[in-house]
Amino acid sequence: MEATTRYGLEQARAQLPDIAAKANAGTPSILTRHGKPFAAVVPLADLKTGQPKPHTGLLALRGTGRGLWGKDSRLAVTRLREEW
Repeated sequence: MEATTRYGLEQARAQLPDIAAKANAGTPSILTRHGKPFAAVVPLADLKTGQPKPHTGLLALRGTGRGLWGKDSRLAVTRLREEW
């Protein structure tokens, strides 16, 4: 399998049949917009079907503070309230 190739959107538009053929052969491609990754063309086998779309915004942070408040978050919140 070849390394992932990057294409600007305009370049990708002109070379879409070749990019699709590479994906079918197992090589993913990254499409960029203004030099930043924008989208990907991946082999169909790489898609995880049935997976929910990842959360964005605040929901993406859910669970990231686990353990931040210690074993009992109520005690930590009580201490903070007492400080104020």
